Amino acid sequence: MLGIILRGLKQGVFVSWTLGKIVFPVTVLVTILRYTPVLPWFIDLLAPVMKLIGLPGEAAMPLVLGNALNLYAGIGAIVSFEFTVKEVFILAMMLSFSHNLFIESSVASKVGVNWWLISGIRISLAFVSAFLINILWPGGAEPAQYGFIAASEVELTTWSAIFLQGLKTAIIAVLQLSAVIFPLMIAMQFLREKGWLTILSKAFAPFTRFLGMKENTSFTLVTGLTIGLAFGAGVMIQAVKEDGVSRKDMVLALIFLVTCHAVIEDTLIFIPLGIPVWPLLVIRFTTAVVLTMIVAFLWNRAEKRRRRSIEYEH
Repeated sequence: MLGIILRGLKQGVFVSWTLGKIVFPVTVLVTILRYTPVLPWFIDLLAPVMKLIGLPGEAAMPLVLGNALNLYAGIGAIVSFEFTVKEVFILAMMLSFSHNLFIESSVASKVGVNWWLISGIRISLAFVSAFLINILWPGGAEPAQYGFIAASEVELTTWSAIFLQGLKTAIIAVLQLSAVIFPLMIAMQFLREKGWLTILSKAFAPFTRFLGMKENTSFTLVTGLTIGLAFGAGVMIQAVKEDGVSRKDMVLALIFLVTCHAVIEDTLIFIPLGIPVWPLLVIRFTTAVVLTMIVAFLWNRAEKRRRRSIEYEH
């Protein structure tokens, strides 16, 4: 048992270091930018686009902060303005698909998929869903009630204070990441060496096969669905290294997770905003399943054409 723990800790150090090299500098940079004219300029730039999806110009603030930082920053910005229920629902849907963009997409790209592809999928899903909700949902015109949530903002006036705030935020982010990664790696090592990982993979095999993947991607999908994209990518890095997950399955799993990850937490935190949250969960999960199946189908067709071409040449 001690050997399993030590081997799990070793893998935890490797994964935490791999992810921390991305999380730390990105968090420092984005935190500093938050106190500069860059973010307000970007918000003004997006204001005309907001009108195309039924949102006022102020809606650019929670979208920018949610994508640059995290969901909590986006929610903090939402409660700073008076929106209708429909507008809040659109914002919640967009932020569900696309949030913490720099860190989560960069971490996910460590498994070998282009950062721009990951970010492009998430942003596209966010705007397409917003456009469809705006034209298909006639209700939600009443003012949103935010319940017990209150906006909070740290007032910093000097560059040294801003830089220290960025360092503090980055250190906390890395420590929180490691606090989950280490027990997760130990649990994964235990499950693998005791043979339970094989049993777990077989239990989820029908679902992974339904999505066009092999059963050794099951643990990655479960982790990403329940804990989050960054942690799912951390497990995927380890799975690619030790479990022989193919590039095709890795890409399909990542497409599924960038669309639908941390579904419990990311859904529940919108409850205090007074919007229907079940549609958030259903839309995200359905979109993830359909999108992954489409990519798997197209990938399989391309592979069959390639094999036929090689056979014809021979």
